Amino acid sequence: MNLDNFTLPHWPHAYGSPQGKGNIRTVPADFIVKETLAFDPSGSGEHIFLHIEKTGENTEYVARQLARFANVRQRDMGYAGMKDRHAITTQWFSVWLPKGDEPIWANFSTEGVKILCVTRHARKLKRGALAHNQFELTIRQWQGDIKSTIAQLTSIKRHGIANYYGTQRFGHQGQNIMKALAMFNGEKVPREQRSIYLSAVRSFLFNCILARRINDNNWATGLNGDVFMLDGSRSGFACEQIDDIIRNRLDNNELHPTGALYGNGDLRASADAQNIEQCVFSEYELLTRGLIAFGLETDRRALRVNVQDLTWQFSDENTTLLLKFSLPAGSYATAVLREIMDV
Repeated sequence: MNLDNFTLPHWPHAYGSPQGKGNIRTVPADFIVKETLAFDPSGSGEHIFLHIEKTGENTEYVARQLARFANVRQRDMGYAGMKDRHAITTQWFSVWLPKGDEPIWANFSTEGVKILCVTRHARKLKRGALAHNQFELTIRQWQGDIKSTIAQLTSIKRHGIANYYGTQRFGHQGQNIMKALAMFNGEKVPREQRSIYLSAVRSFLFNCILARRINDNNWATGLNGDVFMLDGSRSGFACEQIDDIIRNRLDNNELHPTGALYGNGDLRASADAQNIEQCVFSEYELLTRGLIAFGLETDRRALRVNVQDLTWQFSDENTTLLLKFSLPAGSYATAVLREIMDV
């Protein structure tokens, strides 16, 4: 790979070329996200849990403001996921305050941030501790083939979406990949940026695997040698030979094929599935060598994800499209949008 000519590829769509275009995030209220934790805070413990609504601010900024107000270190803060800045988002934060005077949270004042609820829990809130994220997206000045768009949305509702990482993961024009390459070549990088660049590289390789599976039309139907993940779970199993039972479970969206998140350790795939992954890794050897050098451990991610509670409505003489749906933690609303419109 060459730093001078690297660009993000145009990854293929699962349901044909999108037939629409429009404006998203015209105002923050056009992109509403509400997260639901995978557990209920107990009401007691060393960590204060804050349910926050924020408008026009990113998650890390809000965490810094809360830490400053509570007079704690940044590492004493927790949150389950990063949320969009140009949006109205509702999410949870935790603050480690085991003893001493608790701040008067009613006095916390940061523009665009509102505390909805305060409680306690025994453990820090960790990344990914979500049941799902609920989205309400308004697309304005919509133009396109409505019949084709509805057909694509119907396919998404029935079969799920390709579980791509969103382009925001890679930075502007893929700069996080270029910075990772520079880091692999010995350039000094601040500690807080290192994990961002490493995650971007793994996400890029995963998207490349998923893209090849879509081009081969087996991203949802599976291959011999696939590692399958149970829907709504991190549990899975390797399968050397697909049989009718597996095919039926795939068709019913109970199982999803997975792709590798590269690192040290057994990638678990074999046969046809392994061949595709190894082709990608061979093409981007500089990236895989860098991940190994930085000690990342291998993992798997579902190639497909179900889109729960998907509804759509055209209004204003079909110039406005309202979408509502839920996705599990780690999946991107832009993966839904890119199937129906030029994002």
